[in-house]
Amino acid sequence: MSKINVIEGGICAVEGVRAAGSREGKYGLAVIESKDSAASAVFTSNKVVAAPIIHTKEMIKGGKISLVVVNSGNANCFTGQDGIDDCDKTIEFASIITGIPSTEIATASTGVIGRKMPMDIILPLVEESISKLEHSAESSTDAAKSIMTTDTYHKEFAVETEIDGEKVSIGGITKGVGMIAPNMGTMLCFLATDAVISSEMINKALKSAVNRSFNMIVVDGDQSTNDTAILMANGKSGVEVAKNGEINEDFQNALDFICISLAKMMARDGEGATKFIECKVNGAKDENDAILASKSVISSSLVKSAIFGGDPNWGRIVAAVGYSGCEMNQEMISVSLNSDDGKEAILVDKGKILAFEGTDELNSAEEIMQEKTVNIVVDLYQGDASATAWGCDLTYDYVKINAEYTT
Repeated sequence: MSKINVIEGGICAVEGVRAAGSREGKYGLAVIESKDSAASAVFTSNKVVAAPIIHTKEMIKGGKISLVVVNSGNANCFTGQDGIDDCDKTIEFASIITGIPSTEIATASTGVIGRKMPMDIILPLVEESISKLEHSAESSTDAAKSIMTTDTYHKEFAVETEIDGEKVSIGGITKGVGMIAPNMGTMLCFLATDAVISSEMINKALKSAVNRSFNMIVVDGDQSTNDTAILMANGKSGVEVAKNGEINEDFQNALDFICISLAKMMARDGEGATKFIECKVNGAKDENDAILASKSVISSSLVKSAIFGGDPNWGRIVAAVGYSGCEMNQEMISVSLNSDDGKEAILVDKGKILAFEGTDELNSAEEIMQEKTVNIVVDLYQGDASATAWGCDLTYDYVKINAEYTT
């Protein structure tokens, strides 16, 4: 990880990438240009999918993207043929303005499901955003802000790594704070790199990074219809990062790092959230068991509610591990809480409860529960595998936000 440097500029930290964003009321639109880029994408596994996904899935088969058009405020999902037609109109309009073939234009949407697209608003926003395309940190931020829905802040990140003495950069923007569940969430993520890599190898690298990042965050357990993660590689650095069917380890580490960083931003900004939760499971029989257990803890409404209330309820954590499907022995499990400033409270040690009322361990646990970040560590003592998942607490405001989403 020492080869990875965090840099400024978001997605526009990458040479050859331009971006822009515009808004009108609750609707926003971003455009990201990375001409002649090899590309691949990962999408939601929900059987209800939005029109932009239907289009982009077909278009991505060509392995090339030069422009991405993203709107917020309307998901263009469950809209039938009208939704497909509106998606096509957007693409053709962008193609005419930019001169980029429609077969190289990807689309994505986020917002309310089942509402017809307001094309009288969307098309002017397309034209406005394209007219503002720039290669600058400010334009990356504008693009990131324009795709926000219930997000409270924009999310962008960029890194630089060194491969064979040459620098390679990766930048990205993302959004999503609700309908976040394993198998991504109501999230959109757009990444660009100046590395030289084929679309086939991009697909391999992106899937690996997504499995370690966006598939390891949970806000509410609801899975979106619009999840899209796209990685474009324009080759401007001239550095090849995949040879003989293998991805350079330093490149994969950098891609993992940026995706995990963006994923943690999303979890931290979960709808109505007051606390960020990390759950690391150690000593699992294999990686799959570690993933099952860590996600189960992060997904538990009872655990999330307890953390909101400041209650170090280790019983809920143990129960969530127990129903996760992982191999475990309740007489061997250990559970502890940690804070970012070094506090630690061991609640359970190899099946023995330590945090009884009045003990120092319980007092320490209650203090940690008041922190903005609560780290849960579970040891299973079944093997050597580990995994980490991220999420947030479940609050009154989450219910309020989603009770009033379309009203």
